[in-house]
Amino acid sequence: MDLQQMRYVVEVADTGSFTRAAARCFVTQSALSHQIAALERELGQTLFTRTSRSVRLTEAGEAFLRQARIVVSAADAAKEDAAAAAGRVIGTLRVGVIPTVAAIDVPALIARFRAVHPAVRVELTVGNSDALIAAVRRGELDVALLGLRAEIVPGGVGLRVLAQERLVVAVPPGHELSGRESIRLHDLAGAVFADFPAGTSGRAQGDAAFAASGLGRDVAFEADSAELMLGLVAAGLAVTLLSPGVVIRSRADVVPVEVLDGPLRVEYAAWDARAPRAVARAFLAVIEALLPESE
Repeated sequence: MDLQQMRYVVEVADTGSFTRAAARCFVTQSALSHQIAALERELGQTLFTRTSRSVRLTEAGEAFLRQARIVVSAADAAKEDAAAAAGRVIGTLRVGVIPTVAAIDVPALIARFRAVHPAVRVELTVGNSDALIAAVRRGELDVALLGLRAEIVPGGVGLRVLAQERLVVAVPPGHELSGRESIRLHDLAGAVFADFPAGTSGRAQGDAAFAASGLGRDVAFEADSAELMLGLVAAGLAVTLLSPGVVIRSRADVVPVEVLDGPLRVEYAAWDARAPRAVARAFLAVIEALLPESE
């Protein structure tokens, strides 16, 4: 077996598709399939169960994948470190972001990074903070941009605080609170809310604040998208708690109102502090350069 065959196995496992894996490896699907079939013959084991609709790892495939990831990662790290010693940054940077990042302009950040390190391919994944933190810990992401309530500081990763701010409530124009400069949570006790799904870190920010104040609230609308939540607000169906930057940047016709005792939210950059790759270190340096000196 060789390194390229191991890489093909990792890509098929990650994408769940021979077609997508081949595209990511810049080879034809037939060539990738041929190499994996040759590896299976060499091992005397079937690594994937293939149907017309899905590709799944067999038990032998799962065992092989664990070691293949280690080998592929070590080979990539060796190549990247050799290039870094010569002053070059190469490889693929895997970045995860929450959809409500407000502390930094993500497209501008990636463009700045690519301008400085044009040999690096950047892959972007959007998800909730809990999933992104877990992916960083597993080594599946190099850097993640997170948003968490102030009481939660994730462990097992390196952290850089990007911003800290209190959430505002977005209400429809003409709402009884739309003319107020500021309110308190008890002013929202009877409101219908749109919020992130239960159990997510985004939802926990509002839930924890209301629970700490001894208040209940009615979350009738759950959505993964801040824009959808703000659309529900603009339609007069709900109110929502979000980062001020997210509300201000939105095109939705809503009014942000300060909540004096509202949830305090902290945005972080997180990375694998044990062995950050050269591309991660370079990306963090660009983030540092873009942040205000006071941060």
